[in-house]
Amino acid sequence: MVSEWISDCGRPAAWISFEEGDDEPTRFLACFISSLQTLADEFGEGALAVLQSPGPPPAESILAALLHDAAAMAPFVLVMDDYHAAKSKPVDEIIAFLLELLPAHIHLVIITREDPLIPLARLRVRDQLTELRAADLTFNYAEVDGFINNVMRLNLPADKINALASSTEGWIAGLQLAALSIQGDQGTGRFMQSITGNHHFVLDYLVEEVLQRQPEAIQSLLVRTSVLDRLSGSLCDALMPDPAMSGQERLLELERRNLFVIPLDQERSWYRYHHLFAESLRRRLRDSLDEGGIAELHKRASAWHEKHGFELEAFRHAVESADTDRAARLLEGDGMPLHLRGAAGIALKWLDSMPAAELDARPALLVMYGSVLLLSGKPTHAEPKLRTAEILLEGVEQDVRVRDLLGLIATTRASLASLLNAVKPDGANRNLLTAEASLRITDSDDKTDDLIGLIAPAKAANSEESREIDLTVVAQADRALDYLRPDNLSVRASAAWMLGVACQRLGDHAGARGAYHNVISYSSVMGHKPLAVLSLIGLGQIHEKDNSPQMAEDCYEEALRLASDLPLPALSDAKVGLERVRRVLQAGLKGRPGLIEPLSERELEVLALIAKGLSNRDIGDRLFLAVDTVKGHNRRIFEKLQVQRRTEAIARAMELNLLPPYKPH
Repeated sequence: MVSEWISDCGRPAAWISFEEGDDEPTRFLACFISSLQTLADEFGEGALAVLQSPGPPPAESILAALLHDAAAMAPFVLVMDDYHAAKSKPVDEIIAFLLELLPAHIHLVIITREDPLIPLARLRVRDQLTELRAADLTFNYAEVDGFINNVMRLNLPADKINALASSTEGWIAGLQLAALSIQGDQGTGRFMQSITGNHHFVLDYLVEEVLQRQPEAIQSLLVRTSVLDRLSGSLCDALMPDPAMSGQERLLELERRNLFVIPLDQERSWYRYHHLFAESLRRRLRDSLDEGGIAELHKRASAWHEKHGFELEAFRHAVESADTDRAARLLEGDGMPLHLRGAAGIALKWLDSMPAAELDARPALLVMYGSVLLLSGKPTHAEPKLRTAEILLEGVEQDVRVRDLLGLIATTRASLASLLNAVKPDGANRNLLTAEASLRITDSDDKTDDLIGLIAPAKAANSEESREIDLTVVAQADRALDYLRPDNLSVRASAAWMLGVACQRLGDHAGARGAYHNVISYSSVMGHKPLAVLSLIGLGQIHEKDNSPQMAEDCYEEALRLASDLPLPALSDAKVGLERVRRVLQAGLKGRPGLIEPLSERELEVLALIAKGLSNRDIGDRLFLAVDTVKGHNRRIFEKLQVQRRTEAIARAMELNLLPPYKPH
């Protein structure tokens, strides 16, 4: 119905079809971006890159950027189909946020079997909500008659139409199944006598009737591919190789025959089954295949998804196939563990279900388990897993993989120690319990943002206990950076950032600066902003302490620019710090007629080119310097001239006769 309305509404539409597993905010937002890219190829490219980085920023900041992109688009409709499949509080909060700020030219259509937990009452009061409920969608007698006799061409008499309307209660999916079952039936009496009971019993019966009328190859395809959430031609071929007809041709045939496959894109590349139809197919699958046969289908699905870059789906199918070795390998990831890419929830469920003997045989899984427990907001449960893994790894040859595991153990321990200073000191064990209670306030399965928020404040250690904890963080973070692979950037960035915070708290400014600069470098490669922003704030605070207000101002300004509208609590520290150093700089301008330190020859060259209006890049090209080097010269020039910007530097240089005489052309 919505598809038909969309085709006549005169506006382009983006369509998202949800399925189980889309309750993860990261996956939800990725689907959101992908759907809108069907209308605008470049929509949300920057946000998608940030989203795919480890520990992406809160959803609100990404949504704000996406709303900005959407506001520039022509009017369109966004359809969210089967929204109930993605039901979760974080997703509902994202939609509520979206509705508050949605531009007037964008309309949201939600198709769902359950009321979403968004402020519907408020939208009704504002007259911003149009609702079509079950009563509106139920077919009355005339509509049942029109569908059965005119659309499906069954030519049933009035008493049979009445019976169908009554038994299905006007439910169109049931009517469609009934019509398919009646097609080819020489007499409708037997069928009509059988469709009694509630919808689920009717549906089960009708699916059986529909399936029995299909060729054996079609039945087999429908049942065996029911293990999939989404279907493509290539994926169907991987599960059901058929030389007679390709998987894509089969899907097109299923769509033509109206056998409850729903296209997910205009190119007909991806499909899904009607959810209720899929449920019945899966029941039939369990009746027709043993556990080994079903596991084999999941193994093939896992292999296909891995080959095509869908690691999360590959992991889920590996878990369903009970292939522990494959699931463990996928969880470890290729350069970045899967749980650091938004899969903490599904990883924890699997690891919790693993027998102790299986875990003990795989130290790598225990390492992942400890890290997953931390990211899932259960830090008090992490250390026993790490300690057991460490014992099992003793005596094992320390190749690159084992050293990387030891690095992840150290990083997780650095995080656990950092949490001890995240709340008021009152005994180490109690601190961790208090931190765990703080992490459980939010419903998200992935607590990365909450962990960063707890650790971020870098106030000086105010007790011997706090100093000891910070020294532990330094030791573990140093160990992590020594062991981790150079290309394991996500974990290295986390370890380096915690090292910077601990060094700053201990007053080791040189160590903190080095760590923070490493974080900024790693984050630049990964396209990950939050840790880089926090590191810039830390550098600004250190420069303040070192009486370098100009450099502190640069760091605070860069942090605020890079953060844009990221809702990081620490940004308030950057804003306050920026105001503070600017007051210091303004005060320093008064009563200082001369230079506090002479400019070097190179700085005079740079100053002369600034006066000519050249950009930093042009100055670099002229003097054969890197842009970052030119920026460093700018900072020192501004400090020595006691100014804040280029125009003030030029005026001050003219006042002090530092510029070469003007030479007309």
